[in-house]
Amino acid sequence: MDIDLSGRRALVSGSTKGIGRAIAKGLARAGAAVVVNGRDEGGVTRTVDELRLEVPGAEVSGVAADLATAEGAALLFERLPEADVLVNNLGVFGPQPVLEIDDDEWRRYFEVNVLSGVRLARHYLPRMTERGWGRVQFIASDSAIVTPAEMVHYGMTKTALLAVSRGYAKAVAGTGVTVNTVVAGPTHTEGVEDFVADLVGTELPWEEAQRKFMAEYRPNSLLQRLIEPDEIANMVVYLSSEAASATTGGAVRVDGGYVDSILP
Repeated sequence: MDIDLSGRRALVSGSTKGIGRAIAKGLARAGAAVVVNGRDEGGVTRTVDELRLEVPGAEVSGVAADLATAEGAALLFERLPEADVLVNNLGVFGPQPVLEIDDDEWRRYFEVNVLSGVRLARHYLPRMTERGWGRVQFIASDSAIVTPAEMVHYGMTKTALLAVSRGYAKAVAGTGVTVNTVVAGPTHTEGVEDFVADLVGTELPWEEAQRKFMAEYRPNSLLQRLIEPDEIANMVVYLSSEAASATTGGAVRVDGGYVDSILP
């Protein structure tokens, strides 16, 4: 499929590494002017420079801001008042026994994983509806549907994104703007490598550690391997395009068949 996003400006939150970086690269390859985001100025600058080399001719810029805070969001809005495509990718995760998670940690996960995207959608959606075109995506997880025992607080935030996304889709019904959630399955990122090591140990070679992790902690996967970030990005690029004009209010799965359900 030939997807052309020329003339569209796309913002990807939390995009200096992992899935977010792959999404930024995929959108840039499709011709979008991409805005990279992260908290660290050095990390944002480095990612922008790398993407410009990896995608010759791409228009890539960056805004360093902590979007888990109202102050960081305000800084972003000042630098980038409007966007055609918004990908709410920012998120944190990590294993912790649920009975040991204190109030502050519950709040931190909600503010980073949910409220950051709520703020961005609340700002950019009215501007999209005025123009009669826009794409908003929330990057969720199989954990939204299959709550992981080792990180319930993370699963809770991803479940919340399903409701938030559906609600925003209803709010912009009939405007030419679409809002969807991408349900990503277990994905191979730098953070997940550390996560896998925490669960199965650091003494195993990566390929063996990955197989052990999938067999013991994600046995429902029909793919039986970790998904690569580019595979998530492919779906995001499609949903950002004209070709996906009839897909809205949905939870679109790129989970490797992990969720054992016909519907999300």
